[in-house]
Amino acid sequence: MRTALVFPGQGSQRPAMGAAWVATEAWSLVADASAVLDRDLGWLLTGASADTLRATREAQLATFLTSLLVLRALPVLDVVVVAGHSLGEYTALVAGGVLTEVDGLRLVAERGEAMQAAADAKPGTMAAVLGLSYGLVAAACPAGVWAANDNAPSQVVVSGALSEMAGAPEKLKAAGARRVLPLPVGGAFHTPLMAPARERLDRALAQASYGEARVPVIANVTAQPHDGQVAALLSRQLTSPVLWRQTLLALDVEQVVEVGPGAVLTSLVKRTRPDLRAVSAAVPEDVEQL
Repeated sequence: MRTALVFPGQGSQRPAMGAAWVATEAWSLVADASAVLDRDLGWLLTGASADTLRATREAQLATFLTSLLVLRALPVLDVVVVAGHSLGEYTALVAGGVLTEVDGLRLVAERGEAMQAAADAKPGTMAAVLGLSYGLVAAACPAGVWAANDNAPSQVVVSGALSEMAGAPEKLKAAGARRVLPLPVGGAFHTPLMAPARERLDRALAQASYGEARVPVIANVTAQPHDGQVAALLSRQLTSPVLWRQTLLALDVEQVVEVGPGAVLTSLVKRTRPDLRAVSAAVPEDVEQL
């Protein structure tokens, strides 16, 4: 069965999301990663609170590592394409052979720190808007709020500074939105407010090595396969919308497997491509069922 692997981003994290993997062979990844970054990442996956995981620097590392744990345990599948939502694009690049696990880990750590600093300087947040198309949301956003994720038909995420976001739900509902739901993130991601993070991330991207992709890896900012300009596309991703709906519409597969914590992307697949089999793999039992 032709399969796409998709990897979640920040917002899918939850406490103890790696606990089910402690007794598995894949858990050796966590010890190796802890040595690379010189910190206890096992605690982050098993003992960190929801408040701790809300912080960008922690959420991104925890989500990335949990997705890699699941990826290591997957059975052989007919994978023909991989993609990841925001942070998940880094995991997809590892899965596709473009980045090593170590380079991916170091980039995610630097990205998280850079975005945390930008968010601390200009606090922001995000919210999911249900019931409006991307174009209508973009037109209805007040100044200082952007349509940041085109996730699925009638599911768009907006992003902006806390002060501007406070008035956004009223304006969006007046434009026809059914609901506006806050997301558990700590910054105005995929907007110009993340521009201060690009310099630090660009330095890290310049130090990474990039291999040839084993399968196509879809870029968030173009909804097209990476074409060798990996660093440039990842830099642009910080301040550009995530074109996830377009990514899903272009998939020429029969099955989509979400690899990592939660099932947010599985839900988006079902909304956007009901013709596809969509399953999530977050714990060993899920992998066994594949």
